[in-house]
Amino acid sequence: MVSKKGKRLGREDWIRGALELLSAAGVEKVKIVPLAKQLGVTSGSFYWHFKNRRELLDALLGYWEQEMTNAAKTAAQHLEGSPKERTWRLMEQVMTVGMASYDLALWHWSQSDPAAKMVFQRALNTRFSFASWMFQEAGFSKIEAEARGRLMVVYMMGESTLIPDALDKRRQGLKLKHEILTSS
Repeated sequence: MVSKKGKRLGREDWIRGALELLSAAGVEKVKIVPLAKQLGVTSGSFYWHFKNRRELLDALLGYWEQEMTNAAKTAAQHLEGSPKERTWRLMEQVMTVGMASYDLALWHWSQSDPAAKMVFQRALNTRFSFASWMFQEAGFSKIEAEARGRLMVVYMMGESTLIPDALDKRRQGLKLKHEILTSS
């Protein structure tokens, strides 16, 4: 189906649209007709890509976990430089691209939906584990690396969702926060 803007919509367009609607209004508002209206298409085109709303919600969970957690982890594993430089690049990427900006909406959703809770917890555990590994690579003990990793993850999730600062202001403070987290 082609949107009013002349662009052919695919499955991922519907998922991204649902993610935006989720973030703005909550999972209760992620419904086919409002989403179709937001995307500028008829609700009938939804059924080319999904059987029902639950299938869309499950795809949304998979997309969020893949794009906002697994893709960042994979990219960070292949960054060049010292462990401290890689930690900086990961923090900068997450905070400037907005990879954590949907986390609060997902957390809220996870409070009322067992599938969302399972995916949110799995992604959070992946983030904690990976961040801990990064700090171990930087030479911190396992206990210190776990603490620093958790602090980094929770900071990025919280700052991205609870403090809507301008990107430039966030970028300025990010370097200092990175220095605090990686200093011995």
